[in-house]
Amino acid sequence: MSPMLQTSARLLRLLSLFQAQRYWSGIDLANRLDITGRTLRRDVDRLRSLGYPVHSNSGIAGGYQLGAGATLPPLLLDDDEAVAVALGLQTSASGGVSGTEEASMRALMKLEQVLPPRLRHRVAALHAFIVPLARQGRGPTVDAGRLTVIAGACRDHEAIRFKYQDRAGAPSARHVEPHRLVHTGYRWYLVAWDTTRKDWRTFRVDRIEGKLKTSIRFNPRKPPEGDFAAYVSKSLSQAPYPVRARITLQASVETLARKIPSSAGVLEAIDQNSCMLRTGSHSVEGIAMHLSWLGVDFQVHEPEELIAHLRKLAERLKAATC
Repeated sequence: MSPMLQTSARLLRLLSLFQAQRYWSGIDLANRLDITGRTLRRDVDRLRSLGYPVHSNSGIAGGYQLGAGATLPPLLLDDDEAVAVALGLQTSASGGVSGTEEASMRALMKLEQVLPPRLRHRVAALHAFIVPLARQGRGPTVDAGRLTVIAGACRDHEAIRFKYQDRAGAPSARHVEPHRLVHTGYRWYLVAWDTTRKDWRTFRVDRIEGKLKTSIRFNPRKPPEGDFAAYVSKSLSQAPYPVRARITLQASVETLARKIPSSAGVLEAIDQNSCMLRTGSHSVEGIAMHLSWLGVDFQVHEPEELIAHLRKLAERLKAATC
């Protein structure tokens, strides 16, 4: 291999290391590339001339860090990463966040143009045999710009003001300290501390209206329920519904988690072979129907209406088989 090709190959390897881990000590990089410190410094200078902002510090603990630049330099992806990005872009192009479909499709076309044949076949197979549900089967789309503003406020610990419409259509003005955005697969939710109500709240992002206004900074709080996702799961599975149930299921949490999504109920392990389900519904009939297709033994602790409904249902089923 010629010296020029050796240098180019080494630069690609150096760039790959930077993109896998942002900070490296000079000694570690030189050892990884099997080069001297002087050669490493020259290679770093070459990357900088190509537009990669590589920051450095000297001394015993000196090293290099790849920073964010004014322009987007090329990325190096391995085979699995390239396929994963292509699949993610295809999913994004099909909707869910409004304003990203066209950009996702453009990025997908650019990526497919440079994929080697072996990867192009893998991506083509994914495209051909993955069929999205119809639009009406999905949750409402949300504006990409709105998500960006909310995510930025979460990152910078800036309180925000907005107009909100609850499930009954009643409008209100809210002032909150945003902490996390949670996506259930159907809808986007903001988990925030409501400064007026002095409590945690979840807000459906598609119900946030008008312009978002940022205000003073705040100190982040510990997650409610110990975890933001768990808090949203509990809120969605119980709080919005008039009927709330507590049921022991004779199966492990791992087994039932594949049948009960986090948005439908909260599972808590009792032991290796049983768990507690806390869920909610608009009717006892709805809960009874879902319990019937779980395919496991269960015991309902509450509410009494559900217990009575199941007893009547059992009598009708027994009579139908006599």
